[in-house]
Amino acid sequence: MHEVLAELAHEPAPRALLVNEIRAALDHARARMVRDGTPAPDIAAEVRSSLAALRTPSLRRVINATGVVLHTNLGRAPLPSASPAGLYSNLEYDLATGRRGKRDVHTGALLKRLLGAPAIAVNNNAAAVYLALRALAANGEVIVSRGELIEIGDGFRIPDIMACSGAHLVEVGTTNRTRIDDYAAAINERTRLLMIVHPSNFHMSGFTGKPAREELVALGRKHGLPVYEDLGSGCLIDLSAHGIAEPRVQEALAAGVDIVSFSGDKLLSGPQAGLLAGRDDLIARLRRDPMYRALRLDKLVLAALERALRATLLDGWDDLPALRMIRLTPDDLRPRADRLAAQLGGQVIAGESVIGGGSTPEQTLPTWLVALPGDAMKWEERLRQGEPPVIARIDQDRLVLDLRTTGPEEDAELARALQIAAVGG
Repeated sequence: MHEVLAELAHEPAPRALLVNEIRAALDHARARMVRDGTPAPDIAAEVRSSLAALRTPSLRRVINATGVVLHTNLGRAPLPSASPAGLYSNLEYDLATGRRGKRDVHTGALLKRLLGAPAIAVNNNAAAVYLALRALAANGEVIVSRGELIEIGDGFRIPDIMACSGAHLVEVGTTNRTRIDDYAAAINERTRLLMIVHPSNFHMSGFTGKPAREELVALGRKHGLPVYEDLGSGCLIDLSAHGIAEPRVQEALAAGVDIVSFSGDKLLSGPQAGLLAGRDDLIARLRRDPMYRALRLDKLVLAALERALRATLLDGWDDLPALRMIRLTPDDLRPRADRLAAQLGGQVIAGESVIGGGSTPEQTLPTWLVALPGDAMKWEERLRQGEPPVIARIDQDRLVLDLRTTGPEEDAELARALQIAAVGG
């Protein structure tokens, strides 16, 4: 211990940290020697390596060349830089009156203009679903079609979130077909909500059927029950011209749905957030629930969400990277693909990009891919471990790059990363 400490005396690290890292390296070395009979390693070198890793941020920028626009593992919607100016901000301070304000005013007015209804934001859409069920249906029953009991990712399922909220699930219909009479037959004195869950992360076809929104709204009105729809992907603009068919939040509210929830980091193209919009009295109940404070957004997320909403309201599509990527045509991408392929001896081939992030299943966007010659696995590993890391995909045993999800400003950096990886081979 003392010898290694002396060797690392000039290492810029607190002594307590050095001691802990040396102790951990010694323990690992002893364990390996006993287990495998390996010789003692250079402990000082191992400690220097571990300290270098500690100084390197774990959350790092990567170049996404996969063609998956809303890549769940890469942070979903890419964000423009956005943060409040200066060291402080008017997060909960009303500049007009000089009194304490509410943090959701920074997004509330924009959402009201976009949706025509009051809205609040929490830290993700699972939290939004939980808050809606807890505040509106705790100790009561919520009727949902059996075909809409989806898993939203990483093992989180609608029935599980409902159980945590204190609401009781009532399944109606079958996996592939549910009728309005199924909902009507399940209504009783304990019913609190009729719930619709948009299956944004899968598609079901064939002998299927479900009631229209308007039918459920009419049934809810007849029995004095709110209709709640979880839309998931958070589409606020018409993307049909770009081959994307996804229900818009405004359409659900216009059809009479009483409250909707949706994500901020999918087709809204903002940060991770869950948004809830609808009837004044229902939104007021959500706001009063004690869990609302526990689930609310911090100032950095609010700043990014405000920017995304403002760009959406003002048709500033190019200010939102995800929407800019979705709107790119193959003709926009071909010149960049040709240049990169020429630099690397690659081949430009037709391919498809996907939206991803649990949105628009089975809907793709035509693109041009740069296919690289050589060992795809080696290419992928070297690029992933480079600086900055480049994340690509392997298709038919070839490494391919889709420039839809890389910005033109990244082209030179991407080319350098590829040249370095090629030399490594």
